[in-house]
Amino acid sequence: MRDFWRRFFDSDLWWSYKSSPLVVIASIITVVFIFSSVFATYVAPYNPFDLAQFDLLDSLKPPAWMEGGESRFFLGTDDQGRDVLSTILYGSRVSLLVGFMSVIFAMIIGIIIGLIAGYSGGWVDAVLMRIADVQLSFPAILIALLVDGVVRGLLPKSSHDELAVYVLIIAIALSFWVQYARTVRSSTMIERTKEYVQAAQVIGLPQPLILFRHILPNVMGPVLVIATIQLALAIITEATLSFLGVGVPPTSPSLGTLIRVGNDYLFSGEWWITVFPGVALVILVLAVNILGDWLRDALNPKLR
Repeated sequence: MRDFWRRFFDSDLWWSYKSSPLVVIASIITVVFIFSSVFATYVAPYNPFDLAQFDLLDSLKPPAWMEGGESRFFLGTDDQGRDVLSTILYGSRVSLLVGFMSVIFAMIIGIIIGLIAGYSGGWVDAVLMRIADVQLSFPAILIALLVDGVVRGLLPKSSHDELAVYVLIIAIALSFWVQYARTVRSSTMIERTKEYVQAAQVIGLPQPLILFRHILPNVMGPVLVIATIQLALAIITEATLSFLGVGVPPTSPSLGTLIRVGNDYLFSGEWWITVFPGVALVILVLAVNILGDWLRDALNPKLR
């Protein structure tokens, strides 16, 4: 393990990271968001889901630095008297959970389809790639809306709120798998002609073993870059779906839900209910995008 860290700190990747102040700031912001979301129970001033911790008499209070604001509600309160800062921390947890899980699910689907298509070739490759081409002709948000509507139609209404997060993860994942599949397919078509794959075929190793033990480790570089970039897209997609009212329920709000709820009070003067969750969403997505762009450039040998 010590040798691993020594090689890492001597690598071009680490030099590229520490020589870019913007990337360092973006990584710090991302880590702070993840840490504060995971440990929101301990970091947040209040628990916005505990009815005993908020009062309707505290509703629609402005931020602490404005007239009528209170120091215990630094970013103000919403229409139910919940602390906006606490709702942002808890809402970021839901947004990051949906983002990470949907990216992992999409990556698994895309890798499997890409490996099969690139290694098998022929009609299998043609069928799988035509399906991918058809899906690419539609915006990801429309695919997610379609999947979300179909799944909700198949489930009983009583379970919609309980399974909303899982449905959202599946909907976003099924709209994002194509990029992984096409990238892995292209890399697999190159790797399958190399000597180590041919040697594995000669000694009679089964195809799944060749795909996942020998080819997969050599095609993961571009996949990790895509996953980093698509994490930001998944968070934006979740926020969009929640803003449209087909995402997570108000009982477990994400940043998108908080923006949608606050939008109803925007023109009546209570701007902080929607502006602060919106700013948090923009900062999070921007930081993740910067990390994704840096990782793409740092792992590209043509740019070294």
